[in-house]
Amino acid sequence: MKAIVYSRTGDPSVLDLVQREVPEPASGEVRVKVIVSGVNPTDWKFRSGARPGAPTPFAEVVPNQDGAGVVDAVGEGVRHVAPGDRVWIFLAAHARPTGTAQEFTVVPAERVVKLPDAATFDIGASLGVPAMTAHRALTVSEHGPRRLGPGSLDGRTVLVAGGAGAVGHAAIQLAHWSGARVVTTVSSAQKAELAASAGAHHVVNYRESDAAEAIRSIAPDGVDMVVEVSPARNAALNSRIVANHGTIAVYATDGGSEMTLDVRHHFSLNVRYQFLLLYTVGAEPLAAAADDITRALEDRALDVGELAGLPLTRFPLERTGDAHAAVEAGTVGKVLIDVASA
Repeated sequence: MKAIVYSRTGDPSVLDLVQREVPEPASGEVRVKVIVSGVNPTDWKFRSGARPGAPTPFAEVVPNQDGAGVVDAVGEGVRHVAPGDRVWIFLAAHARPTGTAQEFTVVPAERVVKLPDAATFDIGASLGVPAMTAHRALTVSEHGPRRLGPGSLDGRTVLVAGGAGAVGHAAIQLAHWSGARVVTTVSSAQKAELAASAGAHHVVNYRESDAAEAIRSIAPDGVDMVVEVSPARNAALNSRIVANHGTIAVYATDGGSEMTLDVRHHFSLNVRYQFLLLYTVGAEPLAAAADDITRALEDRALDVGELAGLPLTRFPLERTGDAHAAVEAGTVGKVLIDVASA
């Protein structure tokens, strides 16, 4: 089979296209024929390493955490999927040497989820890290909910920072599906159109107006939940718009890794700052996210593509390096790799 591998960290040039034997699934594992592989910022960051040339965690690594395809074989004890099932995959390469940038990948069974008939492989490959991160961000508030679904966020106002990104896009769609009033901030007219297409009820271009005033005009009592990509840059804004008992869920450090907070102000509002990292969040939240995301797929609440607010940029498997470079360069939307035909 064809596979993309790297044996040292560095820029995309460390990625090589090679031929490898098709792996066999062990007990509790699933082998998937990968149709589409999704690329996330973590994929190029892991490949890049702390410094170019630094040792890799395994002698040879196949990149990319997310993907979608068809079950090809299952190991002993696997019951929830069978050969021929269409599936989506998450965290394929977490603490393992092989991700989805290859024609066949073997994954722990709990990281393989049935893909509803209504969902395409493109949608399936775009879930994983972005959608599960968004789910976690929307389920960490003091008063819940712990699960998402129609009505679970009724009466809540959710602010999604950076609504044109992959996590922001998923957060908008999941919050909308769950009944929230969704506000998002963007930096351009193009991104405003994408966020609106994703389902945001209100879009604020922070470069054209005072974002806090605009958000307060929409939500006079403040925002209940913030899905935050840039905590350092947005700390002052969030302090002006967060509601009493509001939660700011931080999933990235765009704009810097240190922030300054007015402690007394946040005391007075009982604000919760919740930091989250998908790779260490634990099995239970991941399983809950997988279940809720699949229900959203069945309800056709999650979609990708230009009309759904998440443009797709595609590369063939042999150009995985270009796909990584595109994500690192900040390509708007989702970068996918076509691995095989269905």
